[in-house]
Amino acid sequence: MTEYDSGYKHLFSHAEMVQDLLLGFVHEAWVAQLDFSSLEKVNGSYVTDDLKDRSDDVIWRVRWGDNWLYVYLLLEFQSTVDGWMAVRMTAYTMLLYQDLIKSGQVKSGEPLPPVLPVVLYNGKPAWNAAQDVAALIAPVPGGLERYRPSMRYLLIDEVRHDDAQLESMRNLVAALFRLEKSRSVKEIRSALACLIDWLKAPEQSSLRRAFTVMLGRVLIPKRVPGQTVPEMRDLQEVETMLAETVREWTQQWEEKGLQKGLQQGLQQGRQEGRQEGRQEGRQEGRQEGRQEGEAAILMRLLQRRFGVVPEWVQEKISQADSNALEAWSLRILDAQSLEEIFATRM
Repeated sequence: MTEYDSGYKHLFSHAEMVQDLLLGFVHEAWVAQLDFSSLEKVNGSYVTDDLKDRSDDVIWRVRWGDNWLYVYLLLEFQSTVDGWMAVRMTAYTMLLYQDLIKSGQVKSGEPLPPVLPVVLYNGKPAWNAAQDVAALIAPVPGGLERYRPSMRYLLIDEVRHDDAQLESMRNLVAALFRLEKSRSVKEIRSALACLIDWLKAPEQSSLRRAFTVMLGRVLIPKRVPGQTVPEMRDLQEVETMLAETVREWTQQWEEKGLQKGLQQGLQQGRQEGRQEGRQEGRQEGRQEGRQEGEAAILMRLLQRRFGVVPEWVQEKISQADSNALEAWSLRILDAQSLEEIFATRM
């Protein structure tokens, strides 16, 4: 298990997180009937016949009237969509039922408890896999369809949740999603301020610590690769550290953004040049198109770094060849002024 997986599992090993997940992201009437004071974590160590351990999954149960409702939470951290997820969730739920029967928690003649299978997904591609195992089974002739299994899982795709909606919620899971989606130190500090405010009670010290570890070991290092993040013991220490280093890290993020924009811009300029050259069918057209594309990208980068670009710079750019444009573009990351970028170097 990676530190990322471990951090999420630790967070969702707290009843407050499971409660906020259900209240904030399961928009169904029956949720209001749950007795959240009865939330109880269940042993999730199930071994199938082929010895594949499912101990990494998080399982809770909560009272729903006189009965238990089980919440099977699968934390799915992957860059691609799993087309067979419906089959996996069906199998895991059956393993849970099998364990309840074997352990005697459900006796012969008693109904099996309802289970809510939840897939918590944070990948970049939009989830497009079937959410009911029935959709994965080939169509069958009349009468045979009654034997086709059907079981759905609930998908919570955190990346697709609206930023403004998440910010309006007093919800621990919404704050976690905001941290996951953050693109700047400012956004991290905004979500962090909510957590500090909401997790003041002494009995919440374990959850505060879980968020602190997740921020210090996973979320912040992911935003500033190569930056040393000190070990922190509490959320307030995280806030203090961010306040002291916000200027330095923001500059690093901006430089990385400029560098990425520069690389994309140069590539785009060359592509534009090649395309125009092919259309005109002449070498002169390719060169002209390439230079125009590179000049346009250089102007945008200069405007982003220094603001308004004076006329003398525009004139230099309009008269420059492709080699000069590329050389000036590469100086943007280190130069402190326009004069330094366009100074003649021997």
